[in-house]
Amino acid sequence: MSEAIAERQANGLFRRMRLERSRGTLVALAVFIVTLVLMELSSPKPLSYFDISTVTSSAGALALAGMGETIVVIGGGLDLSVGAVISLVNVLIVTQMAGSKLSAVPYTLEATAIAIGVGALIGAINGFLIGYIRLQSIVVTLSTMFMVQGLVLLIMKNPGGEVGNDFTMMMVGDIIPNALPAPIIVLLLAVLLWLYLKRTRFGVALYAIGSDPHSAAANRVDGRLTTLLSYTAAGVFFGWAGLFLTANIGAGDPLIGTPMLLKVFAVVVLGGTMIGGGRGGCVGAIFGALTLTLIVNIVLVLGIRDYYAPIVEGVVLVLAALGFSFGRDSPVLAAIRRLGGKRGAMPPPAPPIILRSPLATTLTRTEYPNWFARNASTIRLVLPSYALLIVAMAITAAIYGGDFRFGDYLRTLVTFGSFLAILGLGQGAVVLVGGLDLSVIWAITLTAIIATTPSCGGQGACYASQAALWPIPKALLAGAIIGLVNGSLVVGFRLSPVVATLAVGGALEGMALLYNLGAQGGGVPTVLKSFVTERIGPLPLIIWFLPVFVLFATLLLNRSGFGRRLYAIGNSEWVAKLSGVRTGRVIIGAYVLSGVCSAVMGLLLAGFTEQTFFDMGRPYLLASIAVVVLGGTSISGGRGHYIGILGGALLFTALGSMLAGTSLPEAVRSIVYGAIILGAVLLLRDRRAT
Repeated sequence: MSEAIAERQANGLFRRMRLERSRGTLVALAVFIVTLVLMELSSPKPLSYFDISTVTSSAGALALAGMGETIVVIGGGLDLSVGAVISLVNVLIVTQMAGSKLSAVPYTLEATAIAIGVGALIGAINGFLIGYIRLQSIVVTLSTMFMVQGLVLLIMKNPGGEVGNDFTMMMVGDIIPNALPAPIIVLLLAVLLWLYLKRTRFGVALYAIGSDPHSAAANRVDGRLTTLLSYTAAGVFFGWAGLFLTANIGAGDPLIGTPMLLKVFAVVVLGGTMIGGGRGGCVGAIFGALTLTLIVNIVLVLGIRDYYAPIVEGVVLVLAALGFSFGRDSPVLAAIRRLGGKRGAMPPPAPPIILRSPLATTLTRTEYPNWFARNASTIRLVLPSYALLIVAMAITAAIYGGDFRFGDYLRTLVTFGSFLAILGLGQGAVVLVGGLDLSVIWAITLTAIIATTPSCGGQGACYASQAALWPIPKALLAGAIIGLVNGSLVVGFRLSPVVATLAVGGALEGMALLYNLGAQGGGVPTVLKSFVTERIGPLPLIIWFLPVFVLFATLLLNRSGFGRRLYAIGNSEWVAKLSGVRTGRVIIGAYVLSGVCSAVMGLLLAGFTEQTFFDMGRPYLLASIAVVVLGGTSISGGRGHYIGILGGALLFTALGSMLAGTSLPEAVRSIVYGAIILGAVLLLRDRRAT
């Protein structure tokens, strides 16, 4: 009798475990069904075969890319290169197979080999650097993204070309006319591949390292090989997504994958996979892609302007991360427990005990370590950026030869370096606490638009400089609010910084479109133009301002209580919390600082260019991270100095001048910048962590 009861209890426990493992997929399916019903109710016509074919064709590439990203996320990583890989596959298929006389099946097989091979190769490179070299997944895949995108623009600068119609019909046509769309077969094949991978030793190891890498290592799971294989598998799915998208659009477009990054993360989260690893599945990603596609279609059916699409996608990503996983680990429930005091109150820290070392009583003034000995570690972090700066300046002088004017060069270098030094302060503060701010692109753009658009009337007549002053604090306030939202999502709901800032960036993109209806702004306040271009003596006003800002930033990051708390959290948030640091406030403060610095950057750019335009902040995402990394700041947090960030800003500007003198195309510069960041992270990484 007791054995029967024990067997029933064991079976019940097994069923509950299976249900828990499938909960994310079941929630994704339920959300998809609800969205489908809403689509049916909002559409004037009933759902037809044409609608099914259209939705699956539109969602197919997104679903495949989401499945690849899901594999990486389950293993505890992130891959930001997905859009660039899709773009590369697209242009390679169009350019390499142009004029091919192959029939449909050989054509498809050759295109598939290109797509899978390219995706797997890039994924393997990412996986090797992350798994074996132990670099951060965010900075590796971000660098890869810029390098691959540069390669894409070298292959194809402008949209064009075409693929065979037979190939298109095989991928997105009908298997059975008016009965079975080809995208459904493609997605079924992808599901079968995932189910096979999930049941292999690789699949078991993937969930193991995502759940607890230390326990997995204790059980002899090869985490390095598993990471390599996970990124390689993800690359295969990314290449497959590029193949499908190429067949769907029928042509080449070097920027086709750029807007997909936000959507891919929304698909992952909508599919029930939690950012952080160990839970989720690729089947849910398919339902997530279909759900997101239906939501966009509902927006269009309701007649809402397409300007709102990025806002909708950003909001969907946040809501999915917050509300589509109401389990014990749900961010929403965790936040509610914290607000309700049910988290388990941490005992107040004991008063500090000051111990005087016996050595201190015996040291004489001559035996006390000198300044260089006390700051040796900081010097090792800061010195490389300035040494490389001197090398870059020498190479630039050699490239320009007799046309090189050192005074003019130095003035230009410091002027543009000042822009990046300000931006680097905000991104550096976020990196010091172990985060990353990917919303700087649209924070810069939106705040610049806010500061310039109201200063002109409807006929283009600008207000006087005094009347135009008020948009400047308005833009700074907008930057602070952006940082506050980012920090609140990261702290209050424990969202991944990448997910939170990417979602906020998507919402800001839509707001930038709505603010001036996509038109270029004008009427820059006179004070902004004067600050950037007007001279006092031989130097622009901004250069006179730079020493004051450097002093302020150095004191803030390296000499204030706020700065010390940033370093403490970056080294160990839990230890900092046990030491009495209010970590949440400090992290939010870092993101607010980043938002304000982005706003200042937007104002300076508007003053320099004397206009604003959509997407003007895009080049500065890479730059903001580059100046931090080149300055010796650890991308994992807890280590760095603002003087190093200043050196990184000057070095990055000097590299831009050097590359401009070589007449290399912009695409090659993107590759070089990505490689420089990767090399800097590799050389300056903390060997103790590896």
